Amino acid sequence: MGKSTIAKNIAYQGIIHGHTALFTTASHMLKELSSQDGDQALQRKLKYYIQPQILIVDEVGYLSYSNRCADLLFEIISQRYHKKSTVITTNKPFSEWSEIFPNADCVVSLIDRLVHRSEIINIEADSYRLKEAKEESAKRKAAREAKKTKIKSDNNEEAVCSTQS
Repeated sequence: MGKSTIAKNIAYQGIIHGHTALFTTASHMLKELSSQDGDQALQRKLKYYIQPQILIVDEVGYLSYSNRCADLLFEIISQRYHKKSTVITTNKPFSEWSEIFPNADCVVSLIDRLVHRSEIINIEADSYRLKEAKEESAKRKAAREAKKTKIKSDNNEEAVCSTQS
């Protein structure tokens, strides 16, 4: 089970227990926020992400973001801090977040708010997608080999039949 699935299960359990939840990817959320024209539109969209009792931001770390995006994420985390639950999934340790948000002054404060009073779960595992891909590749290879063997066998039967006539 991967990070995203675990996060979705947390949201699902929250909903079952009467909480509101929102699942989004970091790229979708930050792109949507940074594309808002005007302060009122931005405030409405920020409220959309601040409002749920559980916010899940998936895939932080797969792309790099501008200082503006770092500031927008910081704004959301700051307004939710001590009030609402936030789940972040990432493939990067916090020590590498300066690569995700290069030149952003708020990265240290962002991480500080995220980790304070948090439960951090490190998943030490190989990619299940890679494992599945290798298994599927092995199955396809075995099927091709079986097909080649059958064709060879069919050709030998024809040869045997033609010499006996």
